[in-house]
Amino acid sequence: MKLTVKPLDNIGVEIQGFDITRPLQEAERKQLIALWHRYGVLVFRNQDITPENQIAFSRHFGPLALHPLKATRSEAYPELFEIESGGDKDKSMTAIYKGETIVGRLDWHIDLHYTGKPNHGAVLTAVEVAGEGGLTGFGDLAKAYDALDDKTRELIARLEVSYAFSMQRRHMRYVDLDGYEPGPHSPKKPADVKFPDFPESVYPMVMTHPVTGMKVLGIVEQFLDRVITPYKAGLSNDESIELLERLVAHTRDPQFHYFHQWQPGDMVLWDNWRAMHCATGTPPGVRRRINRTTIEGDVQLGRVLLEE
Repeated sequence: MKLTVKPLDNIGVEIQGFDITRPLQEAERKQLIALWHRYGVLVFRNQDITPENQIAFSRHFGPLALHPLKATRSEAYPELFEIESGGDKDKSMTAIYKGETIVGRLDWHIDLHYTGKPNHGAVLTAVEVAGEGGLTGFGDLAKAYDALDDKTRELIARLEVSYAFSMQRRHMRYVDLDGYEPGPHSPKKPADVKFPDFPESVYPMVMTHPVTGMKVLGIVEQFLDRVITPYKAGLSNDESIELLERLVAHTRDPQFHYFHQWQPGDMVLWDNWRAMHCATGTPPGVRRRINRTTIEGDVQLGRVLLEE
C-alpha cells in the first residue's frame, strides 16, 4: 500500500491509499505509527470494517485495554467498547442545552484523565451513522501550547492542576453551563451508572509527550478543578482561577479543532496523550452506533492526589 496524507480542517490528516482488509507490512505499520504521532488525529474513509479487523488494526499501535465496565463491552469481542444512542440507554445521557434536548453530548476531555494514567489512544469506527448530529470533535493540545505567548508558557511551566471526577455536569467548574439543565434521569453519583469513586488526579500544566517529546497543554475543561499551590508561582487563588478560565477559553479556539462528520466506512485513530475530544450528541431517538478500541497507556502522565 502506498499511503498518502491529506490535511483535515485545522488539525490532523486523512490517510489515503489504506485498505484495512489487506495485511499491513512492517514498513507500513511503522509509517502509520509515525503519522499518528506526527499529526495526532488520523482519519480513514471507505473501509470495509469488521470487529475482527478493527481489533487487529488497533493492536499495531499497542496492547489493547478492556473497558472497566463489563456492561459496555461486546460479548463476542470484549476488546470493543460499544457507544450507542437512540435506545434504552438514552435516559441517563439526556440533558437540555439552551432549550434543546440532546443525548450523549460530552465536553472536551482526555480519556481516563481522572485516573492519572490516560490511555495512549483509541480507534473509533462507524457502525450506524446518525441521521442528525453525532459529530466527534478533536482538539490538538500541542498546537494550543505552541500558540501561547512566552510569558504564559513560562508561568504554566511551574504549575500543576487537579481534576476531580464528577457525574453532575452542573458541578464541573470550567465547562460552559450557559443554558444547561440536567435531564430528569441524569446520574447524581458514580454508583448510579456502576462507576467507582475516583480520587483527584494531578497533572503538570505543561505535559511532555512520552514518545515525541513535544509540549502539550495539560488543560481540558471536563473535570478541571483547580491549580495546585498557586502561591508557589506567585499567584493568588483568584489569579489562578482567572488563569484557568483564560486557558480553557484558549483550548476552545476553533483553529485547534477538527469535527468529524461520520460516514459509513469511516475510522478515526487519535493520540489521547496529545488530543482532547468531545461529542456533539444527537436528538432523542436518533440511532447512532460507534465501535471503539482502546490503546493502553503505559506511562503515568499524572498522579493520584490522596493525602498531599
